[in-house]
Amino acid sequence: MKRPELLAPAGDMEKLKMAVLYGADAVYLAGKDFGLRAYAGNFTRQEMEEGVSFAASRGVKAYVTVNIFAHNEDLANLPAYLENLAEIGVDGIIAADPGVLDLARRHVPGLPVHLSTQANTTNYASAGFWFSQGVKRIVLARELSQAEIREIRQKTAGELEIFVHGAMCISYSGRCLLSNYMAGRDANRGECAQPCRWGYALVEEKRPGQYFPVEEDRRGTYVFNSFDLSLLEHIPEVAALEVDSLKIEGRMKSVNYVASVVKAYKATLTHYYANPSAYQFDPAWARELAKVSNRGFASGFFFGPPGVSAHNLEDSDYRRDYDFVGVVTDFDAARGLALIEQRNKFALGEELEISGPNTDPFTFSLERIYDLGFQAVDAAPHPQQKLWVPVDRPVEAYSLVRREKRG
Repeated sequence: MKRPELLAPAGDMEKLKMAVLYGADAVYLAGKDFGLRAYAGNFTRQEMEEGVSFAASRGVKAYVTVNIFAHNEDLANLPAYLENLAEIGVDGIIAADPGVLDLARRHVPGLPVHLSTQANTTNYASAGFWFSQGVKRIVLARELSQAEIREIRQKTAGELEIFVHGAMCISYSGRCLLSNYMAGRDANRGECAQPCRWGYALVEEKRPGQYFPVEEDRRGTYVFNSFDLSLLEHIPEVAALEVDSLKIEGRMKSVNYVASVVKAYKATLTHYYANPSAYQFDPAWARELAKVSNRGFASGFFFGPPGVSAHNLEDSDYRRDYDFVGVVTDFDAARGLALIEQRNKFALGEELEISGPNTDPFTFSLERIYDLGFQAVDAAPHPQQKLWVPVDRPVEAYSLVRREKRG
């Protein structure tokens, strides 16, 4: 069986490195323009060169999103931008707009184009059309079942990519007008305000100001609020489709999210493809996903149209079992000390967990903390403060430091 690529989000340089080190086969990122995540960190040209080089040196591909729906004013600078991407050596671009595709074919004919999910490819005839236009890979619409994906695979010859994990929004494959209408921010040009996560109530036109809550929630109902997509427990069914790439959503998410989700999917895929006939799902991989922020999980459209069970009608809050408190940046073997860059306050006496790119999670009691001058301190209250802590085994750089959530 052909093993698909595991494709991970890279919202900034640190997330790119996390994705690569934790097992992604490819990453997708954006420059400062022309992408659909305007509020992600994104990359300058110099940063992109560094990130692409970092990935390539470890055998990981890098794709750049150019997936806005361009207006006339966007077109003047696009050819030069595409030429810059080709010079940097990216492995492909992700585009949705036919005009962007046409410019790419004319100005950078050697640069592979992946068709974004925003192009809403839902059938084999559309897929065949796009392949005939020079598209190398199609990111299929999220609204497809496994049966529909299987038929597209059987009737087309180009590369196919599907989403397996991440946030789901009430839109058609990411094409949404709620944000434009309600917040004046164009979701199709990278500025989504996520109004699908807001609370709503019913208002009758002749009774302005009177709000009628839906019974599921006396504060209103979150009728647009989908659970997150997760196909981690359905890897055998995913593998049977023989698609080329499995995509994780989340360029706006944390480094903890990127590392943890990539690690869980990498472990699952590795175990499955090592011996498909003997494969059994390990619940530890699902527990790893629960340690990062999520809105609960469902299988999206994979087994058919989602019903009420795929939506959270009670609130739009994130949930997680653990707090992310830091990243290991160094290890002093002589002293048995790990250097941790703080991301959330931690203090003496707490039980912390460390999980690395190549090491399983382990817990330890925080009995001492030292500043950079090796003076004892009681806590780590300052953002990105670097502190030494004793651990009873070697730890890797870029290891995650977490704490079981309180209360």
